[in-house]
Amino acid sequence: MKLKEGSPRHVQISNWLRKQLENGVYKADEKLPSENQLCEKFDVSRVTVRKALQTLENDGLIYRSQGLGSFVSDDRTRQSLMQLTDFEEDMKRAGLESSSKVIQFKPVSVTEKVASMLNVDPDSTVIRLDRLRLGDNQPIAFDITWLPMFYGQLLEGYNLQEKTIYGILEEDFDIPVKKGFFRIEAGNAATDIAEHLGVKKRAALLIIDRLSLTVGEKPIYYQRRYYRSDRIVYELTAERDSKTKSSPGNMPLREFSPVINK
Repeated sequence: MKLKEGSPRHVQISNWLRKQLENGVYKADEKLPSENQLCEKFDVSRVTVRKALQTLENDGLIYRSQGLGSFVSDDRTRQSLMQLTDFEEDMKRAGLESSSKVIQFKPVSVTEKVASMLNVDPDSTVIRLDRLRLGDNQPIAFDITWLPMFYGQLLEGYNLQEKTIYGILEEDFDIPVKKGFFRIEAGNAATDIAEHLGVKKRAALLIIDRLSLTVGEKPIYYQRRYYRSDRIVYELTAERDSKTKSSPGNMPLREFSPVINK
């Protein structure tokens, strides 16, 4: 296919692909022609094709998977967990307006597990914050967050319906969140969690335990998040290192991202 003179070639290719998508030539999650196929079709370099695909990806029309190719986006947005993000940032990337409903915010006696995670004495008191997390006013997740008293007291007086812990600590107190550890498992909704999320009791949930640390490996909070499994799944992309074929455990993680179903 010969391109016209005038606008840059990558723009013409992206416009052609855009029209194909608008006309329904390619369906949601359907794979687009490969870079080589597009190079041959338009008689252009791979650099030009990649620029065209990047334009469509930036517009949210396609998504690319390392080693697999380019695919048509559906109504779900991919977000990366290779970066440490909070709920507001995740929802923004998904094109949803985030908000929260505070269920409780109060001092509680620490459990053995929470004491271990926060590195506090077993007889300590910590701040517990329970929130229903919403995307476009629809329940997405329910959080139970435990904070050492020092960090918990910094949140007092803030509108936790709208502000995030990361935002308050980093922007107002210059306390950076430097590292996070995650543990993901499947579980079932207890009665109270089910009521908040609007699902049936014992409905399948995706549960994420999260420990966030600041400078000096100091725990800021330990959190247990219950995601509605009909609203979110996780996708994993790993790259095989040819130099370490005998050691699968060394396969570097390229992307680990939640996909939110609107």
